Amino acid sequence: MKKEENCETIETDIGYGDFSHQEKSLVKSALSRGATRRDAIKLLMASGLTLAAAGSIVTAASDALAATPVKGGSVKMSPALHGPDDHLIPAQFTSTVDYVRGRAHYNSLVQLNDDIIPQPELAEEFGANANATEWTFKLRKDVTFHDGSKFDADDVIYTMNMHYGEDSISVVKSLVAGVKEWKKVGQYEVKAILDAPNSDLATLLGEKQFKIMKKDSAGDPLPTGTGPFTLVDFQPGVRSKHVRNENYWRKGANFDEIEIFAITDPVARVNALLSRDIDMMAQVDPKAIKQVEAADGVQIKSNPSGSYMGFCMMLDRAPGNNPEFVKGMKFLHRRDKIVKSILKGNGTVGNDQPINSAYGVDFCSELPLRPYDPDQAKFHLKKSGVTSAEFNVAEVIPGITDASLLWQRECQKIGFDLQIKKVPTDGYWGAVWMQTPLNAVTWNMRPTATIMLDIAFAPDAPWNDTYWKDDRFGQLLKMAKAETNAAKRHEIQCEMQTLAHNGSGMIIPAHANVVDGHASNIKGIPNLALGILGANEWPEFAWKEA
Repeated sequence: MKKEENCETIETDIGYGDFSHQEKSLVKSALSRGATRRDAIKLLMASGLTLAAAGSIVTAASDALAATPVKGGSVKMSPALHGPDDHLIPAQFTSTVDYVRGRAHYNSLVQLNDDIIPQPELAEEFGANANATEWTFKLRKDVTFHDGSKFDADDVIYTMNMHYGEDSISVVKSLVAGVKEWKKVGQYEVKAILDAPNSDLATLLGEKQFKIMKKDSAGDPLPTGTGPFTLVDFQPGVRSKHVRNENYWRKGANFDEIEIFAITDPVARVNALLSRDIDMMAQVDPKAIKQVEAADGVQIKSNPSGSYMGFCMMLDRAPGNNPEFVKGMKFLHRRDKIVKSILKGNGTVGNDQPINSAYGVDFCSELPLRPYDPDQAKFHLKKSGVTSAEFNVAEVIPGITDASLLWQRECQKIGFDLQIKKVPTDGYWGAVWMQTPLNAVTWNMRPTATIMLDIAFAPDAPWNDTYWKDDRFGQLLKMAKAETNAAKRHEIQCEMQTLAHNGSGMIIPAHANVVDGHASNIKGIPNLALGILGANEWPEFAWKEA
């Protein structure tokens, strides 16, 4: 088996790659913060590891941290989806292929590190007033766009204003609806003036859709950014090519060139990695994990995450507008079987609301797990009068097609006719998602529980998957944004998660690890769990080892 690192062993032949992501991340985080080797070993032994195992991990982690990035080389990266609605304007970013291109081409005011803590990016300093109703961002003065023009406050105001107004094209405008004004204070300083406290605003601005464009460039064929790569070719639904920005304001990217194109068939995508036709791929099918692990020159990267697979029942049309139908359908899921058999253990069970343990203290662990109960399902479906339905599914997340077929079999057992319509992944987000009565969805983890609930469950959210409108939920969201007391915020989160669990048309049977594959000579991929390959942060930080 090809492991993540080759390492010296200490009284054992266990390799670095045999340990869990959590164990490896724990020690790398400690070492990067100045812990000694002895401190790191004690930390791992406290979690139950032997001295030999702990020593092995620390040795390899030290080697990994000491590795020096190498400049040069080109890479080909393949996400799972693309289509004619691929975008270059950040406010319109919808899918992974948009996100990774955006990360190569642009920067944000802030950047999230592996611990999901906002760090300075285009803003060299940022902070809030005492009640988090006003945020100040002091901008870097040494940044230029790809066309050589200087970056300043006018570009920030232009970009942020794209998220406001009746004609806004933004898909995340609800997230910043509480900012009533972006104000230019000086050439290199802006303020966000809020109508209510929001202690998460800086974290929120690390989301993919808030990357900064050059003023007035939205109408250009290739909008101008400040990012580590310059875009030289973009064909929606086909591919994009990017070359290193030699005038980048930071240390700069390592690859000379990157090429991004989707391979929508999961088997073909794995085969392309194994044959080294591509260097990096998103979303390894769980059935192929062992195949990749057994091959030379490639490896798996699995990050525990709050990402989830969802089955949407649109509440604004039949049959989802029948509450008994929705209740019945929620009792027909073998959640543990999906995690164990379909995801091959790379995930956790879901509970029909989007927050899991990956979100830490904001997860409502006390909310009872909805059971598999065919008798209750049969009772509610009979009461609904609905006898059949059609579910549209594309493999938007590995395993979701198999999970839907398992759902179909459970429906058959109680005499309900659920037809599964498999549709292409190309163009799925524009043609099927939120367009058909029952459809599949997947969501990457968001930086906080409040942001996740806001973007996908808020009453006025453009991406409210099932058109669930709950006024109390909207009130609680505002309270959660303003609350800084952890215990009180947890109470608010529990009420919101319970409302979504009971009231929305969303079934979430499982949360999935972010499982990607890459060539073993690709190093430096971050571990941020908010999306594929380190939440698409790899373009600036990864490198190719000779």
